[in-house]
Amino acid sequence: MSQSTSTSFSAEAVPQAPEDPLFGLMAAYRADSFDKKVDLGIGAYRDNDAKPWILPVVKKAEEILRRDPALNHEYLPIAGLSTFTSAAAKLILGADSPAIAEKRTCSIQTISGTGAVHLGALFLAKFYPGQPKVYFSNPTWANHNQIFSNVSVPIGTYPYFSNSTKGLDFAGMRNAISEAPDHSIILLHACAHNPTGVDPTQEQWKELATLLKQKSHFPFFDCAYQGFASGDLAKDAWAVRYFIEQGFELCIAQSFAKNFGLYGERAGCFHFVTGPGSDAEKTIGRIASQLAILQRSEISNPPAYGARIAGLILNDETLFKEWEEDLKTMAGRIIAMRKALRAKLEEMRTPGTWNHITDQIGMFSFTGLSEKQVLELRNVAHVYMTKNGRISMAGLNTHNVEYFAKAVDKVVRETQG
Repeated sequence: MSQSTSTSFSAEAVPQAPEDPLFGLMAAYRADSFDKKVDLGIGAYRDNDAKPWILPVVKKAEEILRRDPALNHEYLPIAGLSTFTSAAAKLILGADSPAIAEKRTCSIQTISGTGAVHLGALFLAKFYPGQPKVYFSNPTWANHNQIFSNVSVPIGTYPYFSNSTKGLDFAGMRNAISEAPDHSIILLHACAHNPTGVDPTQEQWKELATLLKQKSHFPFFDCAYQGFASGDLAKDAWAVRYFIEQGFELCIAQSFAKNFGLYGERAGCFHFVTGPGSDAEKTIGRIASQLAILQRSEISNPPAYGARIAGLILNDETLFKEWEEDLKTMAGRIIAMRKALRAKLEEMRTPGTWNHITDQIGMFSFTGLSEKQVLELRNVAHVYMTKNGRISMAGLNTHNVEYFAKAVDKVVRETQG
């Protein structure tokens, strides 16, 4: 007769957690044997043959590292590889940033963008005065909620996506941020908003900066797609740089997964920029010291390999220019797929409007398809996408875009009304 295992962790104490929806979707896709199946779920770049793409410049950097006789596997410092973090700061803030010139920034290497968001959330939970609430866009990257919940920072949301226009609900966003208590934390996607692909215009960013300044809010930028969104590094960093020019104290979570294709190497950076002032250098020194303590207790030292690759490319003029061309290749292919999908849907006169496919930017598009339509696409056409109608544009290519468009057309027509 079997006996139940003796444990302090009963089902009441530790309930079974739900499967992560995105990784569950990936597993379902892999298990599907249909030859025309389409993966539009995962946020990773694919080439026109639906294969992972190692950037040519990354291959070059890896070869340079392999030939380096001084290369070893020693620990990095707690704050990471300084040649990487300093170059990462210049990349997002601008080499001529007043914040860098005035020595009021600090940068800590992190476990990609997720680790950067976590480190920032942890720091704010421990040191931000009062009991601040963080406000996310609705919708936002799902992990934002879990990360801030894990460090017990209360969460609020602001409207972002308009279901009617499939664009930005700027009035709703502005009103919610205005009504949030003074000194709230406002999390903003620097470019290529995930999951909607909808970004504010530069004029709207200026309005938001004015509003946040009036309310003494603290901006927390999450930047996972610099250079990947438009193919232009400076354009994709415009909002961050504008806020710094306006004298904001803020922080930035920066990922190098997408724009270098270093998904599994977990290369990221957390940057803190304090406001201008006579004691700014001392302030940032204190902040950096506490960030180092937090980092030490969490991971001790960040991983070296991805940071070495990115740092080498960022600090070499020739490799940097090659990287910019690789970025244009990735961004250009995604933009081309947006145009192709929209053109095919409009050619078939698929019910609804489809201009939002090309109006949106970056890895993802919020199609406007309902959960019912998404599940029908999966069951009938073997198309895998998240239930909220988000698709990864990188999953489309010249071989499957027509198949996907026809599947969407069929489902939309059958589920009208």
